[in-house]
Amino acid sequence: MSDKPRVLFLCTGNACRSQMAEGWLRHLASDRFEALSAGSFPAGLSREAVAAMARAGIDISQQTSNGIHEYLDDPPDLIIAVCASAARSCPSFPGTTRVLRWPVDDPVSARGTPEQVARVFDESRDETAARIRAWLEEGAPFE
Repeated sequence: MSDKPRVLFLCTGNACRSQMAEGWLRHLASDRFEALSAGSFPAGLSREAVAAMARAGIDISQQTSNGIHEYLDDPPDLIIAVCASAARSCPSFPGTTRVLRWPVDDPVSARGTPEQVARVFDESRDETAARIRAWLEEGAPFE
């Protein structure tokens, strides 16, 4: 068991945004936090999200799509909801779990050529990275 603060990224499907955020936090600050992700309705890891992160040099291919209810008995220290829908459906956790809201557009609905879809995923990936970097530079406040 880790003594690092546990940060869980939450979105609806735990397929794209929260998975990329988990990968970014692990990559940027794994020595400071235990990075996790979950969804209110887990839908499996998106291959497009895996590819977008790989283009940034980060492998998330072994991450799993989990449900938020898996964490009710052992709640994380912080939940960062990366979509408004998941933030609204986030269950109440006992204790001191805080919830931050960082809505990011869902790339899963992207349509077009493979290059156009990849660009949408890359934009979501880069927005997520920028938010995590800024949060870390601010000292990673939980409020």
